[in-house]
Amino acid sequence: MNDRLSTSWGTYDLTRFPADPRDRLRAWSAADAYLLRHLAGEEGAPAVDLAGTVAILGDRWGALTTALAEYAPVQITDSFLAREATRANLARAGRTPDETRLLTSRDTPPAPGSVDVLLVRVPKSLALLEDQLHRIAPALHEGTVVVGTGMVTEIHTSTLEAFERIVGPTKTSLARQKARLIFCTPDPSRATGPSPWPRTYTLPADSGAGAGLTVVNHAGIFCADRLDIGTRFFLQHLPRARGGAHVVDLGCGNGVLGTAASVADPDATVTFIDESFQAVASAEATFRANAAPDAKAAFVAGDALAAVPPGTVDLVLNNPPFHSHQATTGATAWRMFSGARAALRPGGELWVIGNRHLGYHVQLRKLFGNAQVVASDPKFVVLRAVKGERGGR
Repeated sequence: MNDRLSTSWGTYDLTRFPADPRDRLRAWSAADAYLLRHLAGEEGAPAVDLAGTVAILGDRWGALTTALAEYAPVQITDSFLAREATRANLARAGRTPDETRLLTSRDTPPAPGSVDVLLVRVPKSLALLEDQLHRIAPALHEGTVVVGTGMVTEIHTSTLEAFERIVGPTKTSLARQKARLIFCTPDPSRATGPSPWPRTYTLPADSGAGAGLTVVNHAGIFCADRLDIGTRFFLQHLPRARGGAHVVDLGCGNGVLGTAASVADPDATVTFIDESFQAVASAEATFRANAAPDAKAAFVAGDALAAVPPGTVDLVLNNPPFHSHQATTGATAWRMFSGARAALRPGGELWVIGNRHLGYHVQLRKLFGNAQVVASDPKFVVLRAVKGERGGR
């Protein structure tokens, strides 16, 4: 969906990534617009001086980075899709990539004391916010202007406590269009210590193919302190790959599915894919902690299976998300399923777990012409779809 954002710096046609004319989800929010109005001095306070080094943490689809491109901001994101959306939106606005610096959540943050303005788009995950504030805090100085933004439903007492504990004294604005700003004054004298992430735990004996595995979770990964019940159910019914198979753990999260597949079949080659850089780092750490020294694996931050050559995969394991930030959408699952069909060899299989009410079997039958229920309980269903012998249904 093209949706125009009007600001003091210009008007921008912004899209999410991958761009889809059928997608009705907007590429910016009232929280982005509120922050930009505040920076421009349109909310009653003086305009913020953006002449120094500007860092933008968690820009969802590049709206903030695109609007402020003339200040050569540093963007730090955990999302591959957000980074690609930023590149596309910058190009659409007539900006070149070298005008900004695009970093991931796993890259080295800006140098100590170098950031003069820090803008934070509050993420859904409190753990990710805490981890990223820990990482960016050394780059702040006493005069750094720190402004966060988010929808009212995204900013909680725990959000403000994280800013207060890690950065310095914190207060909030009045709400505008269900959005709110966070104002924080850095206190370089406080020693917050290193980030408490990643965290590690061992899977219990009732975890099926995952029993006894060591799981490593970086901040922001779903169910960071324990195995979620859906993945546990999937592990109890995980298929065993044929010797030497190419397995893809799609939307890998902490990588426990692909790691279990590798441990069960050391001759398999496993590709771990997620759009979160934190997830890919978690998957690699989990794999290294459990797999045989000569086990073969690749770790990819990307857009589903877009980077995987067609007809090269034997088995895809998938626990698809059904949220894009706060919005509920089936577009991500559909993209994963259709990408899996293209990537699979004839006779290759896609195994999916999902909540029963999501109706994934309908989508799989449209794409593959078949969908078998492998296992189910009152909440979850495990489905298997097989690609036809000549690539057809």
